[in-house]
Amino acid sequence: MSKGPERVVRKAFGAGRWFPGDGRELKSMVDGYMEDARVDKVKGRIVGAIAPHAGYVYSGKIAGYTFRAIKDNTAIWGRPEVVVLLGFSHRKGFKGVALMDGDAIKTPLGEALLDREAAEILAAGSPRIFFDYRPHAGEHSAENEIPFVQRALPETKLIIGLIGDHDPRTLDELVRALDTLSKKKKILVVASTDMLHDPNYDLVTKTDRGTLEKVRSMDYARIRKDWDYSNQIFCGIGPVVAVMRFAELKGCKQGTVLEYRNSGDDFPESRGRWVVGYGSAIFAVP
Repeated sequence: MSKGPERVVRKAFGAGRWFPGDGRELKSMVDGYMEDARVDKVKGRIVGAIAPHAGYVYSGKIAGYTFRAIKDNTAIWGRPEVVVLLGFSHRKGFKGVALMDGDAIKTPLGEALLDREAAEILAAGSPRIFFDYRPHAGEHSAENEIPFVQRALPETKLIIGLIGDHDPRTLDELVRALDTLSKKKKILVVASTDMLHDPNYDLVTKTDRGTLEKVRSMDYARIRKDWDYSNQIFCGIGPVVAVMRFAELKGCKQGTVLEYRNSGDDFPESRGRWVVGYGSAIFAVP
């Protein structure tokens, strides 16, 4: 009797580095961050979100706000069928959007299933969107959100995509593909990104708060215009703009900023050395 195709289960490389490698410790940490987050009831259904992706001791409490809001929102609006996690490559650029292939990705909390059917719908929307695991190997930007999804939305399937370039056509086609997918499945799209990196605490704080005002007003065009390689107001600028454009397309009129802190707030010794901003935001539609 012939065997069926062997399951492909990817490994979360960040376990033991960016977040705890022990399942009980990780569960306690993630649950604690979400429980500590105090968020007001969101008007409408959340279709998009922004969450940071640094080591959990630095940014986990801010990510907790994003996923607490999502968890509470699903109690009213129901869970999404698919969560699309959008990150980028910190190491090497490439053209287009690389989707993680395989059946699942395993974290210390267990396996998170990948939705191949939904990912194929997304990829069918553009030759710029394709399956390629290589950019994902060792990349933490999208992966660091997975334990939060596992605790906030248990058993919800994932699409994990990395945006490899800054070509406007890539974002145009990704947003169209997300819109097409959203008409076939109920989806939530999360942009994984930190904010400004700079030794100057005051500069980081001022710049990030100004950027978050543009998130509130849905001014993604100005956010993109303000960004360059020497002023990376979002290291994940592509994911952020894609999520904001998708949310606007679905009817979102205003972003909601839930929380902001930077490493200089919680680790004063980082001031003058290297300060990184972390923001939490969601985008809801009526």
